[in-house]
Amino acid sequence: MNRPTLRALLLGATCLAGAAEAQDATLTIESWRNDDLAIWQEKIIPAFEASHPGIKVTFAPSAPTEYNAALNSKLDAGTAGDLITCRPFDASLTLYDKGQLADLTDLAAMANFSDVAKSGWSTDDGAHTFCVPMASVIHGFIYNKTAFEELGVTPPATTEEFFAALDKIKADGTYIPMAMGANDQWEAATMGYQNVGPNHWKGEQGRLALIAGTQKLTDPQWVAPFTEIARWKDYLGDGFEAQTYPDSQNLFTLGRAAIYPAGSWEIAPFRAQVADAFEMGAFPPPVAKAGDECYISDHVDIAIGMNPATKNPEAARTFLEWVGTPEFAQLYANALPGFFPLQNEAVALDDPLAQEFVSWREKCKSTIRSTYQILSRGTPNLENETWNASANVIRGTETPEAAAARLQEGLASWYEPQKGN
Repeated sequence: MNRPTLRALLLGATCLAGAAEAQDATLTIESWRNDDLAIWQEKIIPAFEASHPGIKVTFAPSAPTEYNAALNSKLDAGTAGDLITCRPFDASLTLYDKGQLADLTDLAAMANFSDVAKSGWSTDDGAHTFCVPMASVIHGFIYNKTAFEELGVTPPATTEEFFAALDKIKADGTYIPMAMGANDQWEAATMGYQNVGPNHWKGEQGRLALIAGTQKLTDPQWVAPFTEIARWKDYLGDGFEAQTYPDSQNLFTLGRAAIYPAGSWEIAPFRAQVADAFEMGAFPPPVAKAGDECYISDHVDIAIGMNPATKNPEAARTFLEWVGTPEFAQLYANALPGFFPLQNEAVALDDPLAQEFVSWREKCKSTIRSTYQILSRGTPNLENETWNASANVIRGTETPEAAAARLQEGLASWYEPQKGN
């Protein structure tokens, strides 16, 4: 072989190698879910890379409490990853408004999600969406099946049946009827007021009316959830006023309480802690009377978007389109039981308790927490004030009517559509 021919072959090989390298892209994902590192590394990323060999993905989480500040610093400095895990509502909307999350409205995968599913990562008018929804959490009640069988209690469907079950458990004395404390306040609102509330204010109908200013927090349908959780006081056990969130978790997983007002994020840790001690079941928030339409808090929780400064926008969009597929939904939901896909297409879940929670979507209408979109941007902050009001109502230190009036007065003091209400 002569020298010119050899030189040409070597040059051609070098060019081909360079072209192959140019086609490869590496994407880095920013996230607060550091507990999920192994799941991404062992299940999700290998599945994506197997069908997209030219794209490599790295999951690089921060500590949850440090994520917002760390991410903002990286974005400002131009050192953030290509893909940004998005918290719902204002934290992500602020990034979009600053030009630090790309507009993804035109992604084909967005057709797989309802307006409610996209609400946590859309502009107030719903015209633009900037993160692909990944999962929601659902509220309801987890119960100890062994305790229910011992006492002859069946999962209640109506409010009357719910309190009759609590009375029966309390009369027996073996178990604390329900494990929830008032010390940390947030769970009184999240697993109390926001859990039972949608059945009273009719989910999205009431939530959107509150935003529009056509309903107010002193209307009967908004006072009623406070009235309902005020009745819980007699069933929470001695000293519930000082009981913390971890205390409540322990009471239930140790088998000392029969019912736990829950968010579905408890499924995986409860599963590990309960092990074979007893079987768990779940029931949705009871309705006022049999046959009433039911509503569940199916709260949008996590999504993923694109850093507009990424050097690999096509690869990033390819990954985001994949996140919107049933393949991703199936992987994610079964890797993290209790975090449910937000796609329109149903996904089969391996965990029976997770499957029970998600099955409620088939018979109940989904909504999100009433305080999260728009209504907590001012001072006083409606979300934080609802924590305090819910805890006070359960303790019995504030009446349902007084709590609702205080929240309405605070909201109307800064939120224009509620002024004059």
